[in-house]
Amino acid sequence: MIAFGGNLYSVPARKVRPRQLIEIRATKSQVMLHSTGPDIDGGTLLATHARAIGRGARVVDHTHWDGLPTGRGRRTTTGEVSRTRPEPPRGDTGPLQALVDRAAATNVEVGRRPLSVYDELTGTRPFTTNRTTKESP
Repeated sequence: MIAFGGNLYSVPARKVRPRQLIEIRATKSQVMLHSTGPDIDGGTLLATHARAIGRGARVVDHTHWDGLPTGRGRRTTTGEVSRTRPEPPRGDTGPLQALVDRAAATNVEVGRRPLSVYDELTGTRPFTTNRTTKESP
């Protein structure tokens, strides 16, 4: 699951690995998730989703879960194991929802950078409150 705009979006389990960098290209109506390097076929597109409205939504393509452990039989993991005990599943959820609920995607650490980085990228300068009293000729 990829966190973007306060929502979670699924990516194919077989095409990503833990802590992999994902490039997000978003429009008003769509979120496109790309890997930072091409796959065997030379493509980078991992998934396309309709953009969620509001915050706290989980946008999941159920085919993205192919290859993940089902929870039946011997336990298997595909990444780091949390040292905290997972909450017991609620009675009204299925195995997919239980897997999503246990996922560490809700604890994603978001990178922070100063706004000046965006000014540099766009070639704009920040607004200043200091105005000179003399006009230049």
